[in-house]
Amino acid sequence: MIAFDLQPTLTGELLELRPLRLDDFEALYRAASDPLIWEQHPEPTRHQRDVFQRYFDSAIESKGAFAVVDRKSGKIIGSSCYWNLEENEVEIGWTFLERAYWGGEYNREMKRLMLDHAFRFVERVVFVVGEDNLRSRKAVEKIGGKLLRSVERTAPDGTIRRNVVYAITATR
Repeated sequence: MIAFDLQPTLTGELLELRPLRLDDFEALYRAASDPLIWEQHPEPTRHQRDVFQRYFDSAIESKGAFAVVDRKSGKIIGSSCYWNLEENEVEIGWTFLERAYWGGEYNREMKRLMLDHAFRFVERVVFVVGEDNLRSRKAVEKIGGKLLRSVERTAPDGTIRRNVVYAITATR
């Protein structure tokens, strides 16, 4: 089996997903600095620079993070990440988009690009979403995610967070 490339460049009609780089911090922070993006997120203060810096550093360290670029404007509008690669499964997460890009077609294309790439290597993709993050839960359900279970995860700050796990299985 070919090794899973966790940071390819993926190009669609609306978006380009490319490997996240250290010099993307300011542009990505501008995209993330709207408090309303994070209001349902388990870490609702992520719009604050120091909190976002921890998120960004973890994303870089993951070696699976993407800058999401609007092809029309060339602007970074969000991020997503492949995470927790196992033998036949990978997680897609740490995803956000600027509010101007909410509502369907951008998220749908981003996830389609990531799912199509992932299914070349694994049978199942999972999404771990904050239990109370109804917006993200609905977005995952819209692209075909099926609810599997609830889990608790320890956050970087040591707090326990309740999450739900959705999965999409490859159709071959």
